[in-house]
Amino acid sequence: MGKVKVTEASLQDAYIVEQAVYGDHRGFFTESYSREDFNEAGLTYDFVQDNHSLSLEAGVLRGLHFQKGEHAQTKLIRVITGVVYDVIVDLRKNSPTYGKWEGFILSESNQRQLLVPKGFAHGFLTLTKNVNFVYKCDNYYCAQADAGIAFDDSTLNIDWPIHVEKAILSEKDKNHPTFIEFGPMNDFIYGRI
Repeated sequence: MGKVKVTEASLQDAYIVEQAVYGDHRGFFTESYSREDFNEAGLTYDFVQDNHSLSLEAGVLRGLHFQKGEHAQTKLIRVITGVVYDVIVDLRKNSPTYGKWEGFILSESNQRQLLVPKGFAHGFLTLTKNVNFVYKCDNYYCAQADAGIAFDDSTLNIDWPIHVEKAILSEKDKNHPTFIEFGPMNDFIYGRI
């Protein structure tokens, strides 16, 4: 099957990943993940867990989430059905893109995947109904390491494509600290302490 096409995002160490898609009148086929092809493309991650979420309504906003310390995760994200606006934020203090965010459209039709490295917060907004969102992780989930920052943080000033007051949120996602409130703990995000 086809090789992996890797495009650098504007945030350091994040990538858009595209696999060959073979389609005809019946539909399509793609290898969404091949360790060999990813390794050849320089993406040498050992994914150990797959996660899948379903968002029934357009306007569901999940995030901005990450795991702290030794439980930090690199994620390989894709959308099976529907469309999302996916946002990542670089939380790595020593990174040249620290405190910056970037947004991407991921959908069932563009077949793009997003590689989000450790040390990033991640969230997404559903732009359609019935979004099936899946992602691979290179570390297992740990409830004690679960963390987040506010999706509507004024310092980050993320340009979500809807008014955030209309977003459908979990109680957890309504109550994350701001980027500045979380800031002093940034060394804990990816295992330096």
